[in-house]
Amino acid sequence: MTLHEIPQFDDLGLPGLEAQVKANLDCLLYPGKDWVPEQDGVADIVIIGGGMCGTLAWFSLKTGGMHNVRVLDRAPEGREGPWLTYARMETLRSPKTLTGPAFGHGALTFQAWYRAQYGAAKWDALDKIPRPMWMEYLQWYRDTLGVPVENNVSVDHVEPEGDLLRLTVTGADTDTIQCRKLIFATGRDGTGGPNIPGFVKGLPRALWAHSADDIDFTALKDKRVAVIGVGASAVDNAAEALEHGAREVRHLVRRADMPTINKMMGIGSFGFTAGYASLPDEWRWRFMQYSFATQTPPPHGSTLRVSRHENAYFHFGKETIRIEQRGAGAEIFFADGTSYYADFVILGTGFVIDPMARTEFGDTAGNILLWEDVYTPPTDEKNADLGRFPYLNPDFTFREKEPGTAPWLNNVYCFNYGASASLGKVSGDIPGISDGAAWLAREVAAKLYAEDVETHWQAMQDYDKPELLGHEWEPTELPQDDQKGKVA
Repeated sequence: MTLHEIPQFDDLGLPGLEAQVKANLDCLLYPGKDWVPEQDGVADIVIIGGGMCGTLAWFSLKTGGMHNVRVLDRAPEGREGPWLTYARMETLRSPKTLTGPAFGHGALTFQAWYRAQYGAAKWDALDKIPRPMWMEYLQWYRDTLGVPVENNVSVDHVEPEGDLLRLTVTGADTDTIQCRKLIFATGRDGTGGPNIPGFVKGLPRALWAHSADDIDFTALKDKRVAVIGVGASAVDNAAEALEHGAREVRHLVRRADMPTINKMMGIGSFGFTAGYASLPDEWRWRFMQYSFATQTPPPHGSTLRVSRHENAYFHFGKETIRIEQRGAGAEIFFADGTSYYADFVILGTGFVIDPMARTEFGDTAGNILLWEDVYTPPTDEKNADLGRFPYLNPDFTFREKEPGTAPWLNNVYCFNYGASASLGKVSGDIPGISDGAAWLAREVAAKLYAEDVETHWQAMQDYDKPELLGHEWEPTELPQDDQKGKVA
């Protein structure tokens, strides 16, 4: 019998699986021993984001004995992350077998969750993970572990207060929260925001939306829709428009042809996960820039979801240079001198990394060290978007451009997409997320311990619980050897 055939999860039911999770964690002495000295009214760590990254970060910290942790999310419960909002794909791109946020626990994987409910036969028949089902799994993960996410709480501003950080918040019991460490587990737009090209400047907002917006697709029935871009989000939004009865949907793509190969998938391995961050700058830049230049293709299923419609079109070599209102619609002008009229425009232009877009940092955002401040690539490897990624310390913390002007930034951790240029794909994408969380927890623990080293030293000296009580042995005299010093 192979491991796959062992019915350890099949038809167990979620209550049975939850009991198994608890039993496994008990055997591993979870949660870890609480060792961080308490400070009155101060959270040791605050995590911004209660989605996949945030809940996993909490679990990794709790496993390491860091218990005084708050998790804040601005979304209502069950709406954390993109899965039920602007993520519009039918299924995940990632293979169903990836362990994701399980953190080394087989019973916490999506596979265990699925097989416990539906059995091995249906698991074998499953191709890709349906997007809403992934959100159901994440909600079960959160509930099973008891992750204390505080929903409907927004962090508006971060500033130093002595050795601490003061967070100005909306929606919590208090207007401010003090903490020692802050983790941005804020997903794809975590160190920036939606990429809004300049060519829509001045165009009435009623005529366009970004793929991350809350779009009323029912209003696009019988409309001519232009989608700028051909990445995953662009294709998924095009499919939604088509399925809601758009008259036609036209992808307007700057590239000369469709990207077809996901280069990063070809080199994914434990070696890449563990080794990327230690590479010299030129190699890290080269890997990431090549991935950007070749572009990740839209998923196979998502592309077919669009192309099966006769009123869907892909137009390549159409670089948009400006868009102007024409009557009730918009005229899109291209670099080749042609134009196209649409009733509505969807920007499938992804996200931009730009700390200045994060209002939480205030003016200090301009003092965050970026890759463009540190590394000048060869001419054929230049990439302005990549240059705006933060140049992080090896422990996920931000660096300051001018040493000494904002030292508090080394208490702020970037556990989101913004870390990928410096540390690799370990803080947002499903394949390496558990490795990243383990790495993050070690780094946070190391810094907290060093800061409290005198307290730990005193605790060591003060510790006086004996292991031996004195009755376990009897002292005896060592007998003298009468032959000592004699020569045979």
